[in-house]
Amino acid sequence: MIRTLMAVSALCFSMPVLAKTISVEAGADAQERLQEALILAEPGDVVTLGAGTFELTDGLSLDVDRVTVRGAGMDQTILSFAGQLGAGEGLLVTSDDVVLRDFAVEDSKGDGIKSKGADRIVYHAVRVEWTGGPKASNGAYGIYPVEASDILVQDSVVRGASDAGIYVGQSKNIIVRRNTAIENVAGIEIENSYDAEVTENLLNKNTGGILVFDLPNLPQMGGHNVLVARNAIIDNNTANFAPEGNIVAGVPAGTGVMVMANRNVHVTDNAMINNGTTNVMVVAYTQKFDDPKYDPTPRDVYIADNIYGRTGYAPDFDGGAQLAAAFGGALPAIIYDELGRGLIVSDEVPVLGLGLTKVGQPVSEAKPSLYKNSLENAAPLQPVVLPAVMEERLK
Repeated sequence: MIRTLMAVSALCFSMPVLAKTISVEAGADAQERLQEALILAEPGDVVTLGAGTFELTDGLSLDVDRVTVRGAGMDQTILSFAGQLGAGEGLLVTSDDVVLRDFAVEDSKGDGIKSKGADRIVYHAVRVEWTGGPKASNGAYGIYPVEASDILVQDSVVRGASDAGIYVGQSKNIIVRRNTAIENVAGIEIENSYDAEVTENLLNKNTGGILVFDLPNLPQMGGHNVLVARNAIIDNNTANFAPEGNIVAGVPAGTGVMVMANRNVHVTDNAMINNGTTNVMVVAYTQKFDDPKYDPTPRDVYIADNIYGRTGYAPDFDGGAQLAAAFGGALPAIIYDELGRGLIVSDEVPVLGLGLTKVGQPVSEAKPSLYKNSLENAAPLQPVVLPAVMEERLK
């Protein structure tokens, strides 16, 4: 008898706990009910959010692995932080294997949705928006995964971020695809990250469309292997509204793609149209730094097979108007400061070389000329492969 009870007990402890669905509807006390659901969720659970507007007064957090948070649609389930009392994120995720899908975050005081150290995270069909339009007082980042591996951001919409709509930082193995970023300072930014694909996104009416940066004095540096392909980068001429002192506050309005201090970046098969400063800018990091391990120059950037529309007609940087006048009223489609190495441009478009000779040198000291294109091909990047379980959890 005792042995039988022990066997039954052992079997019970070894059996997996069945996943459950926790439903939360909009209405009174939404803050307490939704946060309680996120706290009580167990691995494998699904927290479903009903249609309607959840009026929230504080940020939400999730620290349980393998939880899915699913709404009724990005225009049906709205987490509104217009009444948020603190200055933090709308939603902070610090656990692994999380899926966030089919809901919206509006008007958070800080970042919209931030995930930190959250591996294998999926953002699917999420909308993050500041509904009052571009303002310096808006939160910095819309969708903000950082310090993680295996990140998928897809089919989402971000609008109004005062830094970057979609920002992936200090991470590796990243796919950002089929998203729409409108009226942010930076539409999409990949920073200090390894092995990223930014593909099939629409970047419209941002200050800059896509930024690929590497910055000093961070735990992960040496960003490399970034593919920027098959994106529509159109009319990114919104005046820069980043708070003063932010790195992106120096991004000129009218920038299509900006590669700064990064390595092995491929910009291919994009449509870049009506960006007033330039379609592609390849430059060094110009601010002072004291990190001996940091290389501030761009290296091995490959630009090929893109469609180029009107550009360079309203350059937004000191000396830009004079440079444009020297080139007949508009700057070329690509600008290169000539401080890096290994630039290959196989597209038959003019490239403006600024002829700078040292990092931090002002454009007023440029010795501009047309840079001679190298029409050779670069070795292809290895495709980013995410764990199959990430796609499976979306079914």
